[in-house]
Amino acid sequence: VQLVESGGGLVQRGGSLRLSCAASALALNFYAIGWFRQAPGKEREGVACISSSTRTTHYSDSVKGRFTISRDNAKNTVYLQMNSLKPEDTAVYYCATDLASRCLGTWSLRYEYNYWGPGTLVTVSS
Repeated sequence: VQLVESGGGLVQRGGSLRLSCAASALALNFYAIGWFRQAPGKEREGVACISSSTRTTHYSDSVKGRFTISRDNAKNTVYLQMNSLKPEDTAVYYCATDLASRCLGTWSLRYEYNYWGPGTLVTVSS
C-alpha cells in the first residue's frame, strides 16, 4: 500500500489550499481515509476522516467549518480542502488508512492507522 500526498505549499493567512491523497495498488473507495498533521515539536493530530461508502465525515474542532474532506472514486483520490488558513495550520499533512471501511470512534488517533504517505508541507504566513 502506497499513499502519496500532494498540494502543499506556502499560502498567506486567510488563503486556501487543496491537498490530494492518491494511492497505487489500492482502491481508496473501499476504505476510510484520515488526514493528519504534525507541526514542529508537536504530536501528530487527526484533522479529518471520511468513510468509504457512506462518505461520513469527521473533523477535529480546530478545523471544523474551515476544512472539507471529500473523495473522487473515479480518480482514486481523497481531498482535503483547506480554507481560511491560519498560521497555526502550518504543519506537514499526512493521509493514512487502516483498511477499515469506516472511520472508527478513535479516528483521530495515529496508532489506529497502519499505512501512511510521506506527507506534504503546508506553510501559512502571517
